[in-house]
Amino acid sequence: MYADLLHALPDVFAWTNFAAVVIGVIAGIVVGAMPGLSATMAISVLVPFTFGLEPLVALGLMAGIYNGAMYGGAIPAVLLRIPGTPAAVATTFDGYPMAQKGEGGFALQVAVVSSSIGGIASAFALMLLAPPLSKVTLLFGPSEVFWVAVFGLASIIFLLGGNPIKGLISACFGVFVSVIGSDPIYGNDRYTFGQLEMLDGIHIVILLVGLYALPPVIDLLETPLKTGVNSSNLGTEPIWKAIPRMKGYWKTWLRGSFIGIWIGILPGAGGSMAAFMSYNEARRASKNPETWGEGEPEGVAAAETANNADTASALIPALTLGIPGTAVAAVMLGGLLVHGLQPGPMLFRDNPDVVFGFMWQFLFGAILLVLLGGSLATNSFARLLNLPRPLLGSVIIVLMLIGVYSIHGRMFDVYLMLGFGAVGWVMDKLKFPLPPVVLGLILGGFAEENLRLALRIGRGDPLVLLQNTTSLVLVALTVAVIIGPTIKQRLAASRKPA
Repeated sequence: MYADLLHALPDVFAWTNFAAVVIGVIAGIVVGAMPGLSATMAISVLVPFTFGLEPLVALGLMAGIYNGAMYGGAIPAVLLRIPGTPAAVATTFDGYPMAQKGEGGFALQVAVVSSSIGGIASAFALMLLAPPLSKVTLLFGPSEVFWVAVFGLASIIFLLGGNPIKGLISACFGVFVSVIGSDPIYGNDRYTFGQLEMLDGIHIVILLVGLYALPPVIDLLETPLKTGVNSSNLGTEPIWKAIPRMKGYWKTWLRGSFIGIWIGILPGAGGSMAAFMSYNEARRASKNPETWGEGEPEGVAAAETANNADTASALIPALTLGIPGTAVAAVMLGGLLVHGLQPGPMLFRDNPDVVFGFMWQFLFGAILLVLLGGSLATNSFARLLNLPRPLLGSVIIVLMLIGVYSIHGRMFDVYLMLGFGAVGWVMDKLKFPLPPVVLGLILGGFAEENLRLALRIGRGDPLVLLQNTTSLVLVALTVAVIIGPTIKQRLAASRKPA
């Protein structure tokens, strides 16, 4: 299988595929630098426009945007103390004090180098771990695949943090949306409410754009940013002069990469958790922990390494099992489905050039961060942050409307997207997690199809779902995921003094 990895490399160097990564990285940096925007929203808006593109071109854009946006979030975090992305919160702890001291340029250069190192480590983890895991999953039959889908839903619901009841409601909503349309076996209409446009089901792009792209834009229009940065106070120097000053950070980079990869593989954890864990561990290992929070460059390195090491590693369970580790990975699964690529073990067997080319694009995207971000993240971004937010939000909404309308060329899809956008905005305000909705849509139909196939093989006997060791292990893991947080909370409560 690693021979397929090398075989896919020449395809990535085709000028269209490589240009897609370059464009994606630049666009991702710009998106991440805009407070209120995110990689999830950017990819959601992008997906409808990739229909006519080759799969590697579309995936290259997504990989580039993901890498670029995760670093781009550090720019307003350093310059304005406003994290451009949720994962950049820990970057503000030392990045903003550095900017106040006139070292904002060096803080951004530490961020871009650390982001690149974390992204490279994450890409290598994806290349090394995904192929053997996919071989194991090829042995799965319909019952095992059904339990993998159930385990994925349970993981995203109960490991996401917050209220598991809200996570369950979100997942059930996604599963409900997945069964709208014609029954795949008997052809009966299900929940179409007499609308012919819904016979084919709800297109995943409509849901993604509505849930993930519209609510942040509404918030962006509600709270326009009016403050800027004096670009003369950044203290910027060429990147090749700044890198030698970072030679003592290698332990922080190594530690942050490991933490980010580990957190990325866990469903629902995300870059924010990785950044905080890496920051805390690096501070605990530091010889001068009292300087942290007052402008310590190593604090920026710790946070940015971990939140970028989370990127490609989050796709390890997504590509092999169909279980995304983050919200962005969930949106990327939708992008794969748009191009007829079903996440799971068959993806590696049927489309090796595409999936392994995608891995190479992640690696090149991480390397390009230093070349592109190191020169772009200077005075120009201070001016970029002063752009009128209402104008930016209006442009994004127009792009969303055009993209959704282009799917089938009908206004019904636009109305449906606006409806999902309203639902997403309400869910966001009520603190309902959105990733379970996307995973419910992706895994709902997948689980139903394999459940019905397994029951047909077993002639209606439900015990066919529990007749092998693999299924029993997956059931045990699902139960552990469900009851584990409850047991942990009760143990923690019992240890507290009365």
